[in-house]
Amino acid sequence: MEKDFFRLLPTKRVWQILDSFNVLSSETVEVVEALWRITSKDIISPEDLPPFPRSTMDGYAVRARDTFGASESEPGILRVISEIRMGEDASNIEIGPGECVKIWTGGHLPKGADSVLMLEYTRALDDKTIEIFKAVAPGENVILRGEDCKKGEVVIKGGTRLRAQELGLLSALGIKMVDVTRRPRVAIISTGDEICAVDETPSFGKIRDVNSTTLSSLIKMDGGIPIPLGIVQDSRKDILSTIKKAIFEIDADICLISGGSSVGARDYTVSCFKEICNSPPLVHGVAIRPGKPTIISRFENKALFGLPGHVASCMVVYLLFVHYLIYKITGIKDESPFKRVFARSIKAIPSVIGREDYVRVRLKRPEGKNCYLLEPVYGRSGLISTLVKADGLLVIPRDCEGIYPDEEAEVILLP
Repeated sequence: MEKDFFRLLPTKRVWQILDSFNVLSSETVEVVEALWRITSKDIISPEDLPPFPRSTMDGYAVRARDTFGASESEPGILRVISEIRMGEDASNIEIGPGECVKIWTGGHLPKGADSVLMLEYTRALDDKTIEIFKAVAPGENVILRGEDCKKGEVVIKGGTRLRAQELGLLSALGIKMVDVTRRPRVAIISTGDEICAVDETPSFGKIRDVNSTTLSSLIKMDGGIPIPLGIVQDSRKDILSTIKKAIFEIDADICLISGGSSVGARDYTVSCFKEICNSPPLVHGVAIRPGKPTIISRFENKALFGLPGHVASCMVVYLLFVHYLIYKITGIKDESPFKRVFARSIKAIPSVIGREDYVRVRLKRPEGKNCYLLEPVYGRSGLISTLVKADGLLVIPRDCEGIYPDEEAEVILLP
């Protein structure tokens, strides 16, 4: 056994190591294809939005001062000088004292007007005269030029995850293309003589490859491109050649190997990583449960992960470290890599000092209560059903012997 094996690192130290990886290069994509992509630089507004003052209601464009004192009992009188339809240019129309212009929602506010009186607070006396039954304040029912955003303003910061509303803003500004961080390419390798393909009927002693499916799905949820490379037998030669294919031929940014990361005569992950990276692993063992035998190496700006073979352990390590790395190399800012809630434990949950425990838990919020309650979902690290039943991972710090009943604790939500 290697002398440096299992110098267990705390979670925060592993995150610090992952922080050293560089953000990926950028590419330009069409806005309609940019949902959930990460902006690689600030986006500057090329124009005022809206480009002209607009009405937000059907009614009459007025000078607010001309409506002062108007009410149901004492209506005011205004003279109608024109009508502005949607899409019309009203720059040649100007209202003076006691005048108004009929206008529709979205219409261009004429010069001299500073507000819009809603149609329902008026009554036409004839084609040129209306009664008004309500006063309005300056700016009421109006969007001013540049009120949404001004020309030259940073409207979306670099490192922002683009949602539907950001894409809508870009479209409103006439921006058709956007610079985003390249999606990380993630190779997936399942190892083990006991593993068979999902579409096979396992013979005695074999189990289907679950990790390729769960990892591919998690990578897609994180905005990456999964590249499954199939099942590799417990052969150093086969494992090494497949890793080389992932790094040098496929040009993956991240290579994930599930299985082969614990102590054992047939585990070749560490030696293969050393040969490719020409250096010892950055991480060889983490002070967590599940997931202690985690391995992380680096070749240039590419990360190589040796993940536990058991599906629950594999998924927990992915969520803690691979997800964190993807968050970093895609350049996300002003957004936490983990969604967390606090919940009170229904029962005592023991732990061991010296390691962080990530306990699968189910959350519920009783009717009329403002806080979550949690209860553990116990099961071995090879049981996928425990993750199906769980809503999150309860974090028990390494210097803590456990959680007491009714004690509040942090929970990382599962995706």
